[in-house]
Amino acid sequence: MQTATPTTRPASTTTPTTASSAAPAGAPSAAAPAIVVKDLSFRYPGTDRDTLRNVDLTIERGDFVAVVGGNGSAKTTLCKTFNGLVPHYWNGDFAGSVHVGGVDTWDSSVAELSSRVGYVYQDFQNQLVRPTVRDEVAFGPLNFGHADHRERTEEALAQLGIAHLRDHFVWQLSGGQSHLVALAAVLALRPEVIVVDEPVAELDPARAREIYLRLRELNQRHGITVITIEHHAEFIAEFASSVVLMADGAPVWHLPVQEAMDRHADLAEHGVPAPDAVALSAAAGARPVALDVPSAARALRPLLLTRPRPTAQPQPPVAADEMVASLRGVTHGYRSVGGGLSTVLDDLDLELHDGERVALVGTNGAGKTTLMKLLTGLIVPRSGTVTVDGIDTRSRSAARLADHVSYLYQHPQQMFLKDTVREDIALFPRGRRRPDTEEIVDRIIDEVGLAALADRDGRSLSGGQQRRATLGIGLAMRPSLLLLDEPTSSLDIRSRDDVTAMLAALSDTVRCAVVATHDMELVATWASRVLVLDQGAVLADVSPRELFSHQGVTAQARLVPPQAARIALELGLDPLPLTAAELRAWLPGPARASATCTDLAVSDTALSGPAVSDTAFSGPAFSDPAFSGPAVSDSAHPEVR
Repeated sequence: MQTATPTTRPASTTTPTTASSAAPAGAPSAAAPAIVVKDLSFRYPGTDRDTLRNVDLTIERGDFVAVVGGNGSAKTTLCKTFNGLVPHYWNGDFAGSVHVGGVDTWDSSVAELSSRVGYVYQDFQNQLVRPTVRDEVAFGPLNFGHADHRERTEEALAQLGIAHLRDHFVWQLSGGQSHLVALAAVLALRPEVIVVDEPVAELDPARAREIYLRLRELNQRHGITVITIEHHAEFIAEFASSVVLMADGAPVWHLPVQEAMDRHADLAEHGVPAPDAVALSAAAGARPVALDVPSAARALRPLLLTRPRPTAQPQPPVAADEMVASLRGVTHGYRSVGGGLSTVLDDLDLELHDGERVALVGTNGAGKTTLMKLLTGLIVPRSGTVTVDGIDTRSRSAARLADHVSYLYQHPQQMFLKDTVREDIALFPRGRRRPDTEEIVDRIIDEVGLAALADRDGRSLSGGQQRRATLGIGLAMRPSLLLLDEPTSSLDIRSRDDVTAMLAALSDTVRCAVVATHDMELVATWASRVLVLDQGAVLADVSPRELFSHQGVTAQARLVPPQAARIALELGLDPLPLTAAELRAWLPGPARASATCTDLAVSDTALSGPAVSDTAFSGPAFSDPAFSGPAVSDSAHPEVR
């Protein structure tokens, strides 16, 4: 991590990018735009090419901007120039200028800019540095010496509807609550601009939507300029006013959201496939394309066939009778500061069988990670019995159980212990003194597609590459049971598809795979069985189609079906299509063909991630004390100002 003083900024001699990166038509006018980037180039130390290249970009006050692009397109680096982290913290060769509210970031400091630009990082948990929610939100105003720090703290808590959490310890919070607290701590400094990196990463679908609704309220009611770095085009279509498409360190274009979605082929080319509503309405010939579920349903309804055309659908593997793991009467919980026991799993009975692809779903705090840790032997239940391959987990250490079960952590960087990917994959078989270690490692490196990166440090890889490398580490253990915690979290769509494809190919390698996930697209396209956890128990044990067909279960568990399934529910289709490909089977030939000729890039798994966009999955069923407080408007997004 670089902390040295940045290099002296040379006079800019670069030529502005030819991309159309000026503010979009209809943007609000003001004496000074929120952000103006001119001829910006930046190169990190030790690299041989610029990360940012000749960037010209204007963001007007009051805009709601989504910055999109594939992994490595420099989205985050660009946004870190807005609050001065580049170049004042991350040093390097910096050319050009960035002005925030008319202030040149080069002549300012990160501390001074923090009152103008608030930044919520992708790993927002690391921003929480105080013990209680009130202390955390007051931390900034107190350290800046604001006499009205109490008023600022209460105002920020009220704005986000979390005043009732003020005395909670931060470690007691769910992921969604923690994210709101990090946002409140930023708001307490009353910034003009808020940047949120991956707002929905690691959140269940309903809470992800709550975050966006709060951001919309801050934008519309309080006039704050909101900038999000986002992979999920479904949220972009519903909430953003304008879109900046990044590629190879520069904007390709900056357009109003409707025009951006009409250019879905551009988005797909740069690793941002269109949401199902956009893709399907374009296939139906709608111009402009639909941005949400009701609009897509209206576009498709006149074209529907009375029954779907026959299509070859891949069949999920059929589970055998042989049991791989079981839980009998398992109860587990954790002690609170006050000494009381908070029960996470309550008298749980469960069997996992040979050949199953199991998706473990439920809201944040439902017990998914606890269940996985019980299966690995990292923890043992307070009561009941857990067995894997017939072995009681109380009778073996977690290290010995690793011969039977492998657990891949939610954050892949935690699994890299050596200097190269090859050494990390070899660590387990070499530790077990297996004579064929080198053959195992070579085969797995080829299977996960990392031959060109095998001698790289795993911590230096992109998010998608890290997920593949950790999958290789797990496969090298040759487990009967493979457990994966949020394997597609924070990945762009292309990287997520790579991980999904590798999961689909595991049937010849492991007997049973269990994935804990908030990604309903992964559930729809990969799983053969879905376990829904709610309040310490299994609420439902069904197939993906059965789950998404029952709105009562999804509402109770705060799950949100994939957008294609929600469109199908709006249309009343039976059997329920789960993917855009399945729904297109209900359309006549020309409409189905147009989906291909317009280059929509809507492969079964290459669609937007979990989100909510229609009233069928909102309202009272989603009431949650974690988000109680002022009502949040869910009206359609405004015109680009």
